Amino acid sequence: MSHLLRHSLSVGISPVRRCYSQASTAVDTPALDRWIRAEKAGSLSDTLRREHLSDLYISLPTRDGTARPSDPPRDGAPLGYGHHLVFFHPRNPERALRPDGSDQEFCPPEPFTRRMWAGGTMEWRRPLLIGDSAIAASRIASVEKKGFDHGSPKVFVKQRIEYSKEGGSEICVVEERNHVYLASPGNNRRVAEVDVPAAPHFVFEYSPSATTLFRFSALTFNGHHIHLDKEYAQKSEGYPERLVHGPLTALMLLELAAMQLPNATFKTFVYRAFNPMVVNRMTQLCGFKENDGSIRLWAEDVESGVVGMAATLTV
Repeated sequence: MSHLLRHSLSVGISPVRRCYSQASTAVDTPALDRWIRAEKAGSLSDTLRREHLSDLYISLPTRDGTARPSDPPRDGAPLGYGHHLVFFHPRNPERALRPDGSDQEFCPPEPFTRRMWAGGTMEWRRPLLIGDSAIAASRIASVEKKGFDHGSPKVFVKQRIEYSKEGGSEICVVEERNHVYLASPGNNRRVAEVDVPAAPHFVFEYSPSATTLFRFSALTFNGHHIHLDKEYAQKSEGYPERLVHGPLTALMLLELAAMQLPNATFKTFVYRAFNPMVVNRMTQLCGFKENDGSIRLWAEDVESGVVGMAATLTV
């Protein structure tokens, strides 16, 4: 099987050099270590409402009637793969949010104020059903410090979430989310090369617009400015434009697989964000069937060839 290292082919997607001061940001290491040692867990309950899923469906180009006939959500039907992402969000007043509009749950103390969704895993054990009342029990599985000896401190936080039906004892879905927290000032980003198959077996193209990002932010109750505020994304974060949500790209990869394998039962999904995906740029979602039956999935910028996210799905 031939593979291709995808990398930046045009300057249009190249990350903007950040215009931060070179002065290092002081890190209160004892405070950070106390936060790491402290127990961090919680639970959220939600109802997998048909009406909320209808808003999701009409916001996804895979379900809005463009790529295939629309099929509205029905109570009692299995919840779509990855669709739990638009439920179980923290409900915090605006005054309790971080300066960038994000929630404070499971976030390390200052100066680690900049968050990036780095990847994660999903494992489906038994279906959640549309209309179910369910509970998401979260805890921090691990915290890792990196770059502290090189002047670019980062904190990697892995959150484990177990989803079950309300009143039931069996876990339906297990998810891990990996976030990386950066201390201001930020670091310059380089385009990461990603090894992907040269010729995908199936593709789907779409352009995540500002409306797409707004709708997904609303569906997930996510006020992070990096998805909504162009000036913030450019001046505070150093990106050329607003960024596409990591979980939106992950969900779109699952949607691609679901379209191509409508009768398959998904088992596990492991994904990683390599490069930022930017608003209003045509994105190609790609899939490749491996000999062992697993599916390689990735999302790349059509013009530049930069791979933003890559994943492996087992069925």
